[in-house]
Amino acid sequence: MNAVIFAFTERGVETARRVRDALGGEIVAPERLAGTDCVSRKEPLAEYVGGVFDRDALIFVGASGIALRAVAPHIADKRSDPAVICLDEAARFVIPLLSGHIGGANRLARRLAAALGATPVITTATDVNGRFAVDAWAAERGFAICDMALAKRVSAAILTRDVPLWTDAAVSGALPEGTYWADSGALGICVSVYDRHPFDETLLLAPGALRLGIGCKRGTPPGAIEGLVERVLREHRLRPEAVREAATIDLKADEPGLVDCCRRRGWVLETLSAEQLDAVPGRFEDSDFVRRTVGVGNVCERAALAKGGRLIVPKTAEAGVTVAVAELEWGIDFE
Repeated sequence: MNAVIFAFTERGVETARRVRDALGGEIVAPERLAGTDCVSRKEPLAEYVGGVFDRDALIFVGASGIALRAVAPHIADKRSDPAVICLDEAARFVIPLLSGHIGGANRLARRLAAALGATPVITTATDVNGRFAVDAWAAERGFAICDMALAKRVSAAILTRDVPLWTDAAVSGALPEGTYWADSGALGICVSVYDRHPFDETLLLAPGALRLGIGCKRGTPPGAIEGLVERVLREHRLRPEAVREAATIDLKADEPGLVDCCRRRGWVLETLSAEQLDAVPGRFEDSDFVRRTVGVGNVCERAALAKGGRLIVPKTAEAGVTVAVAELEWGIDFE
């Protein structure tokens, strides 16, 4: 785990070692906090914490006040803040302080408490009342929450009544407490790669199940690639949050516009050889010119389907760019 464990006394360091053994991570011990190799007098704890705030978790062994003061200047958004956990030196209680749901602090606290024989102190309302925590459930599965304001409204509503849920995916397991199947209503949850709104107010959760296949001419600017991708997604009513990755031929591995486009959007870019693309099964709209140029008759559709799934948007071309979209296999497991 990409975590930093802070300890401030000798006993705290011993507990921190137990945490490290249970979860992994790097211990920042009192001698380092007092010295110059980690935190100097010109770099107080809060400043040091700012430099590691991009980790998965920050775990403080000591008083909760120390943890709160250290992280307070850096708290930005529950979608990006790390899990912050505090436990006492005797390892009796484990308390998630920040990002209990999306950041996974509640789940991490339970795991750590089980390993240490401690008591997890969970205070989030849905957990206390045994109701469905939609933000935690989505985060655990890597589903994007498309509207955080609606997620808060759904979480509040579930505390007082059941909320409807709809999906176009295969489902296993019983629905969690606080939800029921429906395709209409005032406020509800929809899980789909499509921009569907079955409820008057729909909280859409988008699984990362879309894979883009992209081809482009040499020197194509990133804006041209992004523009066509956006048009394709919009016209086919696909959520951009559902795009997990992009793929192309290895001849374009260093194409600046394509690389920059994927970097800006946070898409992993996979490159495949002409032989790998040619081996992708299926019927494609091949071009003799493209085959003579790069060694395979269709780049975007074959690249989109190289990991399986189904082609939901065939090749679309514009200004020297081609885009296809595949939906990878996915489902919902409530077990």
